[in-house]
Parts: sequence; structure tokens; C-alpha cells
Amino acid sequence: MRITMIGSGYVGLVSGVCFADFGHDVICVDKDKSKIDALEKGVMPIYEPGLDQIVADNVKAGRLTFSTDVANSVKDADVVFIAVGTPSRRGDGHADLSYVYAAAKEIAQHCTGFTVVVTKSTVPVGTGDEVERIVKEANPGADIAVVSNPEFLREGAAIEDFKRPDRIVIGLDDDRARGVMTEVYRPLYLNQAPLLFTARRTSELIKYAANGFLAMKITFINEIADLCEKVGANVQDVSRGIGLDGRIGAKFLHAGPGYGGSCFPKDTLALAKTAQDHESPVRLIETTISINDNRKRAMGRKVIAALDGDVRSKKIAVLGLTFKPNTDDMRDSPAIAVIQTLQDSGATIAAYDPEGMENAKKLIEGIEYVAGPYEAIADADAIVIVTEWNQFRALDLPRAKGMMKNPVLVDLRNIYRPAEVAKHGFAYHGIGLQ
Repeated sequence: MRITMIGSGYVGLVSGVCFADFGHDVICVDKDKSKIDALEKGVMPIYEPGLDQIVADNVKAGRLTFSTDVANSVKDADVVFIAVGTPSRRGDGHADLSYVYAAAKEIAQHCTGFTVVVTKSTVPVGTGDEVERIVKEANPGADIAVVSNPEFLREGAAIEDFKRPDRIVIGLDDDRARGVMTEVYRPLYLNQAPLLFTARRTSELIKYAANGFLAMKITFINEIADLCEKVGANVQDVSRGIGLDGRIGAKFLHAGPGYGGSCFPKDTLALAKTAQDHESPVRLIETTISINDNRKRAMGRKVIAALDGDVRSKKIAVLGLTFKPNTDDMRDSPAIAVIQTLQDSGATIAAYDPEGMENAKKLIEGIEYVAGPYEAIADADAIVIVTEWNQFRALDLPRAKGMMKNPVLVDLRNIYRPAEVAKHGFAYHGIGLQ
């Protein structure tokens, strides 16, 4: 298949590269010339484990190319994926679909023959209808089928998720696209990955419903963690006790500082706005959004409480800035709100993250970015673990204590055992622990 991917950001690049690895001929297109120039030199615009090697392999094999030229990239394609950003719109929280609609208009002007146009971007219900209208208006003679094919990629494990998916959701209202999309995903279909064909609007809602449910699950266990602290229970045992129930499942039941990243915050907000527009509000999602927003600053206050309510002129070592490990993504990271809360109370911050510091510098000012965890820990009054990178799981605690003014460890990811930390002379503060 000849596949064109419009948008070479996180979703577009990972999807395009994996399609090329399946044996398809793929062109990844982006308007950002500097990004395309970098990709042609083998420099990745994002950090994703294994991505650079799979790009290099498929470029060398001639199956993967990069371009800024939409016209030539689209004209001979069998399938054109739209994988551009859909950020929250300023002012009202709705998904900003301007990039999707602009891509649809360009595709319409240059597609030839029967072309399947696929929205890979996360979009509200009804977007496919509008994409189809835009294409037909821009080019009444265009022979197209518009398909919804949402992505379910976890940052840090995206390649594995793409190649071994729980399911592949394909929403279509034109049955001609069924055979084309089956061929696109043929390697996965042959490996018995479930292909779920639905109506287009149903597919669009599946993506939002999935992310909304997972966000609720995270928020639920965070609230239970707070209750555990009040009643003297252990949230890790509670999580295990309920997660062993097959109806509930263990995933996304890890208490922490709240969810962030490129998907959950904007997708829950877009789902809530869509529901309000259709006079069918999703109160659970609305409450989830509110709780999660408040939780991040509450984690900053938790650090302040661990230092007896006063952090003025005290140095706090923050370990981990990205919203999760194995990514450089800072979007809506809990670290932002935690650090701002500490700064507002007069603390000075030294921070380290293995991959996220360049992106963090664009969002968090007035802190010291250092070269490693122990550089952050030196002369600190407390260590705060915000992101559970593996290299933070086995800190040399005796060394750390010897470097600190005050041996306090605030573990917002519960990656340490309280008794082990206390044995080394630290005051330990976790989430939802006795």
C-alpha cells in the first residue's frame, strides 16, 4: 500500500514508521521544514525508545521517506492519514480542529483516484462528517471514503502498542474502505489482532470513552489514597485487593500526583464539552477533570507539609519532570504545578530529568536544571520524586543523606518501601500509605 501520513508529530511519526516496517511505502509529511530536515538526518523530534533505529532501518530499505510537499505526497496515495494536533482550544476547552480541517482541504485538492482519508488524530464525534464535507466542497469530483481510526499509543511504549495492539478500531460509513483498511493492517490481522469495524461516529467516541474511563480510574485510586492516609490504610494493598478482581483489573490503579500528558487532559475536557453541546453531560468526567486539576497543586502542599509547613528559602530537589517515564513530553505534567506551588511558597528548586529538561525549560522558569540526581540532592532540604524513571528507583540513600541538609523523601509515585527508607535515616512521605 502507498500510505501518506499528514503530520509527523508523535502519533504520525510512530504510526508511519510502523506501517513502513510492515512493508508499506510510507511518506511522512510535515509543514515544519526543520523537523523534516532533522528526520532526514536521523534526528528524532521526540524521545521514544527504539524509534530512531526503526526509522533508520526503513529509510535504508526505501520504504520510508519524509517531505514537506503535500501535493506530491498525496496524489498517488491509496490511504492518507491525518495525524495532526488537536489541542484544547483556548477559551472554551473544545478540541481545536483547525489543523485537521486544513489538512482535509489540502488532501482534497491533490488526491487522485479512489483514496481513503483516515482521521488518526483524536477528534470529537462528527469530525469525520465535517472532513467529508470539506473534501467534497473543495473538490466535488474527489472519490474518497473518510474513515476514523483512533490511536491507542502509550508514550514510552508506542512501538510495542502499535505492533501488538489490544484492538484496532476502524469506523467507516463507506464499505469500500473496509478492504483497504484490512490490507493496511494485514500483518496485525494475520497475527489475530482484533479488528473492530464500527460506524464512523462510534469509532470517534470509542477513543474519548477509553481515555475518559482510564482517567477516572486513576482519579478514583488517588482519592482512595487520600482516604487511606486519613484512616490508616495502605493504598498499595487496596489497589492489589481490588485489581485482582477481573471486572476491575490492576492497570491504572497506581496512586500518584495526578494524570498529565498529551491525551488524558485534553481528551477528557473535549469529551465533557462534546457532551455538554449535546445536552447529555458526563458528570463523572467533569468531576474527574476538577479533581485532577486540584490534585497537582495539592501535591506541592504535601511537600510543604513534609517540611513542617515552611519551605521559604529551602532547597527542594525535584527528580522527574515529564508526565511519565520514557518520554520527553512535558504537556500537563504534574511537576509543573508541584514546582509552581513550591515556588509560590518561597522554595528554591533544583531539578533533574533524564530526557525532559529541554522541554521543561520552555515551561518552568526560575529553577536550577542540573546534570544528575545527586547534583539536585546536594544541600537539599527534601527530595521529591515526581516521575518514576528507573534510575530513581535505586538511589544511594546513605550517599544522598550525607549530601542533604535535611533527610526528607517525598515519594509521589510510591516507588520506595517506607521501612527501607526510614532505615537509612530519612523521613519518608508517600501517597496513601500508613
